[in-house]
Amino acid sequence: MKTSVVIFRQLFEPVSSTYTYLLGCPETGQAVLIDPVMPAWQRDLQAVNDLGLQLVMTIDTHIHADHITSASLLKREAGSRIAIPALDGLPCTDVGIEDGVPLQVGGLHLDPMHTPGHTDNHFAIAAGDRVFTGDALLIDGCGRTDFQSGSARALYESVRGRLFALPGETLVYPAHDYQGRWVSSIAQERQRNPRLGGDRSLESFIELMENLGLPYPKFIDYAVPGNRACGVCPDGLPEALREYCPQMAESPQG
Repeated sequence: MKTSVVIFRQLFEPVSSTYTYLLGCPETGQAVLIDPVMPAWQRDLQAVNDLGLQLVMTIDTHIHADHITSASLLKREAGSRIAIPALDGLPCTDVGIEDGVPLQVGGLHLDPMHTPGHTDNHFAIAAGDRVFTGDALLIDGCGRTDFQSGSARALYESVRGRLFALPGETLVYPAHDYQGRWVSSIAQERQRNPRLGGDRSLESFIELMENLGLPYPKFIDYAVPGNRACGVCPDGLPEALREYCPQMAESPQG
């Protein structure tokens, strides 16, 4: 079964400026969350419940460096399966995401697209007239390529070769935005993305990315191991970073 009608919510987590996406199937009541964030797990689950849906899957587009996923917490509370790129080989994975192998959630048909470059195992998720681009393609930007096996060459090929090949009217929903923007389109990003759009050459993009001069990510040393465990707060978190990883209460189920 495939449905063209989708229940959809875009949710924003302000600590890491992360967008989480809720997609629900109106026929079966099954729902998925894309890139859920630990500090917002109760809000996200409440949104699912308020819509009368059942959370059956969480999807992480990649191993994040700027926040910790709430995938394990949501599995504990709602019984949802954890979907993570199979290439990462994480033992906590329930569903390994593979390029071109669809994910079915009720009547929702989700198409994973391997889009390496920000990280080597990064995926975008296409769903009908929209694509959830993770950190590969942002609105008027793109993710960094200077850590986690990133590659400017690979990102250029992923965005211009795969994402920009989607129909121009496809709506682009990124994992982050830092300027209050919500959505773009493939046509807009092809034309005006200052990093990857227009006639930007591969050589020019590589030079640009090598000279951004960005600071070392402040949460990466805690986020990466936490996300390799599908969402675990590491011990010894400094006071200044605790807003990323609040103390978790015990499950009411015990």
